[in-house]
Amino acid sequence: MSELPKVIHDLTEESAELDRILAGLAAPQWAEPTPAPGWTVAHQVGHLSFMFRIAGLAASDPDAFRAMTASIKGGFNEAVNAAVQEYIVLPPEELLARWRQERADGIRALAAVPEGQVVPWLVRPLPPEILSSAGIMETFAHGQDILDALEIPRVPTDRLRYLVLFAVLTWDFGYQARGLTVPDVQFRYELTAPSGELWAYGPESADQRITGSALDFCLLVTRRRHRADCDVIAVGADADAWLDIAQAYRGPAGPGRRPGQFARVPA
Repeated sequence: MSELPKVIHDLTEESAELDRILAGLAAPQWAEPTPAPGWTVAHQVGHLSFMFRIAGLAASDPDAFRAMTASIKGGFNEAVNAAVQEYIVLPPEELLARWRQERADGIRALAAVPEGQVVPWLVRPLPPEILSSAGIMETFAHGQDILDALEIPRVPTDRLRYLVLFAVLTWDFGYQARGLTVPDVQFRYELTAPSGELWAYGPESADQRITGSALDFCLLVTRRRHRADCDVIAVGADADAWLDIAQAYRGPAGPGRRPGQFARVPA
């Protein structure tokens, strides 16, 4: 049976949880700076809204998506940053409404992809389950920036499972972002879910291992926490080096976060 209904459910719930926080914000809070340099809460929401918009386009009208990406000049990251500008000029109530509409449309389009069909994406076509998992990663990462800006603690759930799986599948992104050679090695991942369940990926016989909290692993691979502040441990030289460069998204790594940067945010 396809995993798509489960991923869609978790993506829907993860984004709805962020929506509940956004719905309670006063207008000045949308202008609060987040840990991403130069980005406010409004920037973060605009980014997410645009990503749901283009994911929905890819799922519902592949030809239009291909035409859009073919027309991009200067690289995708630059195009995304430019697109965010159309969102941040909106009044908060209009930005919230647009996020809700584009998020709903995007999730609906992904859920409707026929089983066995792939969706065109930036580098290669992806199964809708994987693209939806990437949506959970985006929502978690940019939602974390919003939580940190407002000093709101995260209440973790086992929806993190699909983010963990996505990070395991894209473990080579950190090397690619830095122009490094991907080592010929496999890691074993053993991570404790918020529920206490153990999530394990990779060969049991692997000498190099990564263990610890699934929440901290997700914060690490989205580069929302410094390694020094995460309950994640590596065994083996390659695994240890990977923790310094891990990222579950394509493109520039960015400066990341400083050790101890979020000591004021409640656990």
